[in-house]
Amino acid sequence: MIHKVELVLMPQEAEDTSFILQKIISTIDIHESSITHWHIIKRSIDARSRTPKIVLLIEVFQNEDATPDIKKVYTFKQVDGKKSVIIIGAGPAGYFAALKLLEHGIKPIVLERGKDARSRRRDLRAIQQDGIVNPDSNYCFGEGGAGTYSDGKLWTNSKKRGDIEKVLQLLVQHGAHERILVDTHPHIGSNKLPGIIQNIRSTIETYGGEVHFESKVTDFIIEKSTIKGVIVNGQLEFYADAVILATGHSARDIFYLLKEKNILIEPKPFALGVRAEHPQQLIDEIQYKQKKRDPYLPPSTYKQVCHIAGRGVFSFCMCPGGLIVPAATAPGEIVVNGMSMSRRDSAFANSGIVVAIEQDDLSAYQQYGALAGLEFQKDIEQKVFSIGDGSQKAPAQSIPHFISKKTSSRLPKTSYIPGIYSANIADILPKGISNRLQMGFEEIGKKMKGYIHPESIIVATESRTSSPVRIPRHHETKEHLHIQRLFPCGEGAGYAGGIISAAMDGQNTSEAIAILFGYLHA
Repeated sequence: MIHKVELVLMPQEAEDTSFILQKIISTIDIHESSITHWHIIKRSIDARSRTPKIVLLIEVFQNEDATPDIKKVYTFKQVDGKKSVIIIGAGPAGYFAALKLLEHGIKPIVLERGKDARSRRRDLRAIQQDGIVNPDSNYCFGEGGAGTYSDGKLWTNSKKRGDIEKVLQLLVQHGAHERILVDTHPHIGSNKLPGIIQNIRSTIETYGGEVHFESKVTDFIIEKSTIKGVIVNGQLEFYADAVILATGHSARDIFYLLKEKNILIEPKPFALGVRAEHPQQLIDEIQYKQKKRDPYLPPSTYKQVCHIAGRGVFSFCMCPGGLIVPAATAPGEIVVNGMSMSRRDSAFANSGIVVAIEQDDLSAYQQYGALAGLEFQKDIEQKVFSIGDGSQKAPAQSIPHFISKKTSSRLPKTSYIPGIYSANIADILPKGISNRLQMGFEEIGKKMKGYIHPESIIVATESRTSSPVRIPRHHETKEHLHIQRLFPCGEGAGYAGGIISAAMDGQNTSEAIAILFGYLHA
């Protein structure tokens, strides 16, 4: 017999397997000798009361021979050389698309403009310490995409878009901790992800796929409305039976190329704002209602949404025990993002607090057509850079002063390594955004008592929440509406919003290609 048991435990109890076993026995009233196996299938935190609890959902096997492993191992086929697919971008969409192609024996050829995960570290150090931005290797571009060095949170609302469990299982198969299979909000960490990404690359190459770094796609080879291949670095030609476009939300040159080639693209809503940072201890106190966090509890998170003057204002990519990092993809711009290491042991918590941007907000940019949002982003990022000292130092302001429209004479400590300087953020951002942010922070402060704290700051600007462009495709076939064998995919195409949803879209896209090629029946 198989039982499912829910236990609500104190944090320390939830880490004690002997205690859990005794609770199982007393809860379902069975003898210990009849239990052949048990394992946790879901772990979550309930912090609604004054004493946070851990909720465990446990599967218990009574007098059953089977001792199932929560891990699954997926197999891949050696490519047969008959069909190949170019994948532009080695982020989660691109790499998981490649793994799915290997399941069917189709050869993936991955072209990544940036460097491999190991080499990429030097360019991240250069932007952090010296303010030097490599436009092809940075926090957004390079092996693993933006997710590799900006946190690795594995959570999505897109539960109907694909097989979330398979994505998590594949990450575990390539080196992630099994805990991500059971945590409600799983997290890997920017120090662990590079190794996992390199293991995925090894799988791709072992089964006959190719991965090419520092290979920037500069043109498409199109004949009679069908894409035949691509040109790399202005000279090398790659040909294949299909092309997956998985370049991420910041590959602006690809959007310009699509427009130049008269390939249909559309504007898409996005969001823009600031990154808010607090002492992690303060967020723990607010969320856990404890002066000092229980050592068996993880650093606390928060998620906030409100509606201000017809637009959503919401938290985005909250990083407990994390760091604010410079995420510019070109010289002459300031962009910030957040990340956490696996232990989430920084003294700071940060989150994007952003305002939804609709086409009605871009009237001054309508001459750019589908690229109006992109140009709007660029203008703000370049404006922020222009008022600084030419480095990656970012303007900042305490949250209380931002709300009261006062200059911060002193700025609290920050995790942002390039440094910050005092500025009135409301003078930097468009009025509609700054006004909504000010009212949004007031609303968040009402819901989270203590959030508007003298040691809390905002850093500008959080502008790369998602792609401002969508590349339209058929719902079923995933092909571009007008260009045959071109498959827009992931965040950059407007069909995902994070590691998991991008990975699932990559899988779905390759599945559609396998059907097209006759390797799989619909």
